[in-house]
Amino acid sequence: MPFGCLTVGEKKEYHNPSDVTDKYDLGQIVKSEEFCEIFRAKDKATMKMYTCKKFLKKDGRKVRKAAKNEILILKMVKHPNILQLVDVFETKKEYFLFLELATGREVFDWILDQGYYSERDTSNVVRQVLEAVAYLHSLHIVHRNLKLENLVYYNRLKHSKIVISDFHLAKLENGLIKDPCGTPEYLAPEVVGRQRYGRPVDCWAMGVIMYILLSGNPPFYDESDDDDYENHDKNLFRKILAGDYEFDSPYWDEISDSAKNLVARLMEVDQDQRLTAQEAINHEWISGGAASDKNIKENVCAQIEKNFARAKWKKAVRVTTIMKRLRAPEQSVSKPAVPGAAADPTAPQASANPSAPSSAAGPDGAPDATILINKTHGGRCCAWKNIHTLEPFQILIITNCSGFFLINQSETMHN
Repeated sequence: MPFGCLTVGEKKEYHNPSDVTDKYDLGQIVKSEEFCEIFRAKDKATMKMYTCKKFLKKDGRKVRKAAKNEILILKMVKHPNILQLVDVFETKKEYFLFLELATGREVFDWILDQGYYSERDTSNVVRQVLEAVAYLHSLHIVHRNLKLENLVYYNRLKHSKIVISDFHLAKLENGLIKDPCGTPEYLAPEVVGRQRYGRPVDCWAMGVIMYILLSGNPPFYDESDDDDYENHDKNLFRKILAGDYEFDSPYWDEISDSAKNLVARLMEVDQDQRLTAQEAINHEWISGGAASDKNIKENVCAQIEKNFARAKWKKAVRVTTIMKRLRAPEQSVSKPAVPGAAADPTAPQASANPSAPSSAAGPDGAPDATILINKTHGGRCCAWKNIHTLEPFQILIITNCSGFFLINQSETMHN
């Protein structure tokens, strides 16, 4: 029987919490993510270590949906470059997912530790990820959140493989998808433009990843003050929509034309003209030996430390899974708009800013998506900074927030 299906009158059976603790020792929380808490877990019989993701059902429908979706997707896949699902338990209050444990470093850390780093090294990383993406796409699965933070080395051995993690946003492509989600800097133009989209968004993200790995710079950036998020994000989205990036000198001077060609074809604004994952694998820079063996570490590492050690992307602006189209206008009539909505008293109120506009309608008549951006991780959310509108998005900036908040009409959700 498919996951989650019950016949009429059938009573659903749950695991007891003791089923989990009888088999596994759960350690301390390693980190908290948007929908779940992550633990290290040890199998009591084999002493083998795993990653445990715990989803609390009481945290809301979106959390329950994310857990079910990740279980569904991970049960479908088996690939050497994808962390495998090992065990699943559903109690009345929680979902427990046990996955392979990746003990290696993130790609950035690996690059910084190398004595020698070349296009050929980048090609090896990109090839492994593309092979996993091509496999997912053959199953009509769209990952939707490919980014450098989700690429890790499986272990610390010299020739460790790369693995993709975090599948809670992955989705089966049953027709084109319309709900926007992902991480802003990696979003494809069709997502920013709120068009229907599918597997090509993963290929765009691969182009962004490849661009960063070869230059140490993000392809889309803004020179405005780091604290001026309003103009920064307006310009970011405009540049993505226009495909406005360059192979800047001197950062790209030593990079081969073949590498630039592959980046450009993966970051084609028209999704119908964009390379597929399999076509990218067949490109000469991946499979034909065209990747240069020249050492580019000095330039790349200098830019990585400049752009990412400050955590401008990796920590300061971590917006995932918080772009969602609001309900249709006719459904919103019975609900108050965001600024005047009755909300959880513990949640920050948008109406605290008297100049904040109400949610505006997009070109097709549907309300804009709302994006909430967290500036720092420390402490509780203490203030709304501002609201501004960029068609088709309305962007709400918050400061000093330990979690992300999504306002969907009068509904408030936080991790």
